[in-house]
Amino acid sequence: MPSQRDPWFDNAKMTLVTLVVVGHSWTLLPQNAWDRWTYDFLYFWHVPAFVLVTGYLSRGFTWSGPRLWSLIKTVVVPYVIFEGLLAWFRIKVGGIAMNDLWADPHWPMWYLSALFFWRLMTPIFKWLPAKVVIAVLISLAAGLWAGDTLDFARVFGLLPFFVLGLKMHPGHWELLRTRRARVYGWVVLAAIFVLARFTDSWIETEWLYYRSRYDALEPDNMHAVTIRMVLLLLGLAGAFAFFAIVPRVNSWFTRLGSATLVVYLFHGFAVLSARYAGYPDWTEQHAVVAFVLTSVLAVGLALLLAWQPVARRLNYLVDPIGTVERWRERRVSAPA
Repeated sequence: MPSQRDPWFDNAKMTLVTLVVVGHSWTLLPQNAWDRWTYDFLYFWHVPAFVLVTGYLSRGFTWSGPRLWSLIKTVVVPYVIFEGLLAWFRIKVGGIAMNDLWADPHWPMWYLSALFFWRLMTPIFKWLPAKVVIAVLISLAAGLWAGDTLDFARVFGLLPFFVLGLKMHPGHWELLRTRRARVYGWVVLAAIFVLARFTDSWIETEWLYYRSRYDALEPDNMHAVTIRMVLLLLGLAGAFAFFAIVPRVNSWFTRLGSATLVVYLFHGFAVLSARYAGYPDWTEQHAVVAFVLTSVLAVGLALLLAWQPVARRLNYLVDPIGTVERWRERRVSAPA
């Protein structure tokens, strides 16, 4: 990877993690027709887009000692810490019983579990021929057997997007940075938005999470496989459409893109706090205002968590081992 950060990718990453916060915040809304429509539209493509760019940025992973150590300290350690913290918060503040801690990732922690296994599989898929086809077949088969343990259903269900990201090179991304691609991107997203209006008439929203087995959603396995295939295609189209409209300009927003993991791991506490404080009850009485207010506050929360003075301090908990290592390096390199 080049040493200089590409502002386009930072813009995309920050936008996607902001949409994660928005999507999770929308679960606080009363779920009327409009709320379900916009929620389904978002979940058709924004998680596939997140996974795809994750795959692209994981191309350099190998089974070398330094890479494996980095995987442990930047993925496994945060997973252990925040899975425990979120569980403690939900038990103590929300009064919710929690089971299978660390073995069954809770709420947003599935991503770190999936990222761990995706990174471990990276050298294998880089070596395999027809890697995307194999990943698609695994995804289609995963709905038959994959379960909740370490969220393997999502690990394998979303695998095609990760593997496609591994296969992409800068020339592919350049095709999405043209003016024509931008126009097509808006058209595709508009078409998915219209399609999302009728989601409830052909599938349940649960399908969009890639976390449930087919037998929990559809008794006919062949029909279930067809649904999964259609969702993969829609997710891919929506992801490419999103990347086509992402601006390339380097701005203050771009600089926030280095703190996406901080935003991802900490926003859940704010969303859960609003739920436990009774915010959903208020939204039931003020549906229109609640949608606008919730969306604005979600964006503001993402920007606040990614703001450098905040993110730098929160990163001590996200990457405690790295923080200690950097502190020791500064001490060693400091003049006597």
